Amino acid sequence: MVLSRRVAELNKKALNRVMVHVAPRLPGFAVLHHRGRTSGARYDLPINVFVRGDRYVFALTYGSDTDWLKNVLAQGGAAITTRGRVVALTRPRVYTDVERRDVPAVPRWILGRVGVTEFLEMWRVPTA
Repeated sequence: MVLSRRVAELNKKALNRVMVHVAPRLPGFAVLHHRGRTSGARYDLPINVFVRGDRYVFALTYGSDTDWLKNVLAQGGAAITTRGRVVALTRPRVYTDVERRDVPAVPRWILGRVGVTEFLEMWRVPTA
């Protein structure tokens, strides 16, 4: 049972408007910056992030059929603001992990309770 579209719409209209200002500074959170595939409009999405070295993992709590994910896949990456800094990410890949191995214990338990098994990984763009 991945979270419903109804919950997604509620988050989009209420919670995300607050979190977009707080998430860039909170541990375990980020704001993902991406552009619309057809509109070219910039979107900012508060999201949980799990950092594994140069690899960044995002739980797909609404599944893999979301506009933001389609945008990131189409543009071949995105940028995030996390812990007060901007990180460019590339090589997006969606994968399934029923054991949620890339997630710390408490979020792993929570994601397990709502049935999340799909994740997005991206890699930090090397800086010169």
